[in-house]
Amino acid sequence: QVQLVESGGGLVQAGDSLRLSCAASARTFSNYGMGWFRQAPGKEREFVAAITWRGVSTTYADSVKGRFTISRDNAKSTVYLQMNSLKPEDTAAYYCAISTRYELTDLARRYDYWGQGTQVTVSS
Repeated sequence: QVQLVESGGGLVQAGDSLRLSCAASARTFSNYGMGWFRQAPGKEREFVAAITWRGVSTTYADSVKGRFTISRDNAKSTVYLQMNSLKPEDTAAYYCAISTRYELTDLARRYDYWGQGTQVTVSS
């Protein structure tokens, strides 16, 4: 059983930055693709960013390109999401997820384990 615990969310103003962290309990964390998703109230969960198990390749949603950066530290079994120039429309619960089957994917159904989420609220 893999457990994921997100942290780093909070209430910030537009233009501020936040760094989210996701600590995984998986023994073979370094073998898995990782992703971040978000879900705003009344909306479907949407893809934010993903990274391969080596951290060589990444992919981002168009809405966050140039503002968000995903990275990972396999020695710490942790994946990060650096969020800069935050906007009110970034307000959502942010979830990290592990894919044991796909190295790099933006499809939620391809992820096998999910964290409980951390809330990010951006005020205007």
